[in-house]
Amino acid sequence: MQEVPEVACVAGRGLVGDRFFDFKPDYKGQATFFAVETVRALEAAFGLAEIDPSVFRRNIIVEGADLNALIGEEFEVQGVTFMGSQEAAPCYWMDQALCPGAEEALRGRGGLRVKILSDGGLRSECAATAVARA
Repeated sequence: MQEVPEVACVAGRGLVGDRFFDFKPDYKGQATFFAVETVRALEAAFGLAEIDPSVFRRNIIVEGADLNALIGEEFEVQGVTFMGSQEAAPCYWMDQALCPGAEEALRGRGGLRVKILSDGGLRSECAATAVARA
Protein backbone atom coordinates (compact mmCIF):
# COMPACT_ATOMS: atom_id res chain seq x y z
CA MET A 1 0.00 0.00 0.00
CA GLN A 2 1.17 3.46 -0.82
CA GLU A 3 -0.59 6.67 0.16
CA VAL A 4 -0.58 9.18 -2.67
CA PRO A 5 -1.66 12.84 -2.76
CA GLU A 6 -3.70 12.26 -5.93
CA VAL A 7 -4.88 9.28 -7.93
CA ALA A 8 -6.31 9.11 -11.46
CA CYS A 9 -9.64 7.32 -11.83
CA VAL A 10 -10.34 5.82 -15.25
CA ALA A 11 -13.93 4.88 -16.08
CA GLY A 12 -14.42 1.15 -16.40
CA ARG A 13 -10.75 0.42 -15.70
CA GLY A 14 -9.90 1.43 -12.13
CA LEU A 15 -7.27 3.51 -10.37
CA VAL A 16 -4.00 4.14 -12.20
CA GLY A 17 -1.26 2.30 -10.32
CA ASP A 18 -3.63 -0.07 -8.52
CA ARG A 19 -3.09 -3.83 -8.77
CA PHE A 20 -6.65 -4.22 -10.10
CA PHE A 21 -6.33 -1.59 -12.86
CA ASP A 22 -7.67 -3.25 -16.05
CA PHE A 23 -8.20 -6.47 -14.05
CA LYS A 24 -11.16 -7.55 -16.21
CA PRO A 25 -14.01 -5.89 -18.11
CA ASP A 26 -16.83 -4.48 -15.95
CA TYR A 27 -15.04 -5.49 -12.73
CA LYS A 28 -17.18 -4.61 -9.71
CA GLY A 29 -14.19 -3.73 -7.53
CA GLN A 30 -12.40 -1.09 -9.61
CA ALA A 31 -11.89 0.81 -6.34
CA THR A 32 -12.85 0.28 -2.72
CA PHE A 33 -14.04 2.87 -0.21
CA PHE A 34 -13.53 2.50 3.54
CA ALA A 35 -14.80 4.60 6.46
CA VAL A 36 -12.34 6.17 8.87
CA GLU A 37 -15.03 5.73 11.53
CA THR A 38 -14.56 1.97 11.20
CA VAL A 39 -10.83 2.36 11.78
CA ARG A 40 -11.49 4.37 14.96
CA ALA A 41 -14.12 1.87 16.17
CA LEU A 42 -11.65 -1.01 15.79
CA GLU A 43 -8.96 0.94 17.63
CA ALA A 44 -11.38 1.38 20.54
CA ALA A 45 -12.77 -2.17 20.45
CA PHE A 46 -9.36 -3.83 20.47
CA GLY A 47 -7.47 -1.25 22.52
CA LEU A 48 -5.07 -0.53 19.68
CA ALA A 49 -3.01 2.58 19.12
CA GLU A 50 -3.58 4.45 15.88
CA ILE A 51 -4.18 1.94 13.06
CA ASP A 52 -2.70 2.77 9.67
CA PRO A 53 -5.70 2.55 7.28
CA SER A 54 -3.49 0.88 4.67
CA VAL A 55 -3.72 -2.38 6.67
CA PHE A 56 -7.30 -2.76 5.33
CA ARG A 57 -6.12 -2.69 1.69
CA ARG A 58 -8.89 -0.32 0.64
CA ASN A 59 -8.21 2.46 -1.86
CA ILE A 60 -10.19 5.46 -0.72
CA ILE A 61 -10.66 6.39 2.93
CA VAL A 62 -13.67 8.62 3.61
CA GLU A 63 -15.34 10.16 6.63
CA GLY A 64 -19.01 10.74 7.33
CA ALA A 65 -20.47 8.45 4.64
CA ASP A 66 -22.83 5.49 5.10
CA LEU A 67 -21.05 3.25 2.61
CA ASN A 68 -23.53 0.35 2.78
CA ALA A 69 -26.33 2.77 1.80
CA LEU A 70 -24.44 3.38 -1.47
CA ILE A 71 -24.73 -0.23 -2.69
CA GLY A 72 -26.59 -0.04 -6.00
CA GLU A 73 -26.37 3.76 -6.00
CA GLU A 74 -24.55 6.20 -8.25
CA PHE A 75 -22.65 8.90 -6.36
CA GLU A 76 -19.94 11.49 -6.90
CA VAL A 77 -16.74 12.36 -5.04
CA GLN A 78 -14.61 15.30 -6.17
CA GLY A 79 -16.26 15.27 -9.59
CA VAL A 80 -15.72 11.53 -10.21
CA THR A 81 -18.83 9.37 -10.53
CA PHE A 82 -18.98 5.91 -8.98
CA MET A 83 -21.53 3.09 -8.73
CA GLY A 84 -21.63 1.18 -5.46
CA SER A 85 -21.54 -2.49 -6.43
CA GLN A 86 -21.29 -4.45 -3.16
CA GLU A 87 -19.89 -4.56 0.33
CA ALA A 88 -16.18 -5.31 0.51
CA ALA A 89 -16.33 -8.36 2.74
CA PRO A 90 -13.42 -8.78 5.14
CA CYS A 91 -11.06 -11.70 4.60
CA TYR A 92 -9.54 -14.15 7.06
CA TRP A 93 -6.15 -12.44 6.76
CA MET A 94 -7.51 -9.43 8.69
CA ASP A 95 -7.00 -11.48 11.86
CA GLN A 96 -3.29 -11.66 11.02
CA ALA A 97 -2.89 -8.17 9.53
CA LEU A 98 -4.61 -6.39 12.41
CA CYS A 99 -5.44 -8.70 15.33
CA PRO A 100 -7.47 -11.83 16.14
CA GLY A 101 -11.18 -11.04 15.87
CA ALA A 102 -10.75 -8.28 13.28
CA GLU A 103 -12.43 -10.25 10.48
CA GLU A 104 -15.56 -10.78 12.58
CA ALA A 105 -15.56 -7.17 13.80
CA LEU A 106 -15.47 -5.95 10.17
CA ARG A 107 -18.52 -7.92 9.03
CA GLY A 108 -21.07 -5.45 7.67
CA ARG A 109 -18.56 -2.61 7.64
CA GLY A 110 -15.74 -3.85 5.43
CA GLY A 111 -16.08 -1.05 2.92
CA LEU A 112 -17.72 -0.49 -0.45
CA ARG A 113 -16.58 -1.93 -3.77
CA VAL A 114 -17.33 0.40 -6.69
CA LYS A 115 -17.23 0.73 -10.43
CA ILE A 116 -15.77 3.96 -11.76
CA LEU A 117 -18.21 5.64 -14.16
CA SER A 118 -16.28 8.79 -15.11
CA ASP A 119 -12.66 9.81 -15.48
CA GLY A 120 -11.12 12.22 -13.03
CA GLY A 121 -8.76 12.61 -10.13
CA LEU A 122 -9.14 12.28 -6.39
CA ARG A 123 -6.97 14.41 -4.15
CA SER A 124 -6.12 13.81 -0.51
CA GLU A 125 -8.18 16.08 1.71
CA CYS A 126 -9.28 15.93 5.30
CA ALA A 127 -12.36 13.94 4.19
CA ALA A 128 -10.79 11.62 1.62
CA THR A 129 -7.39 10.04 1.15
CA ALA A 130 -6.63 8.14 -2.03
CA VAL A 131 -4.49 5.05 -1.63
CA ALA A 132 -3.22 3.03 -4.57
CA ARG A 133 -2.25 -0.58 -3.92
CA ALA A 134 1.32 -1.40 -4.77
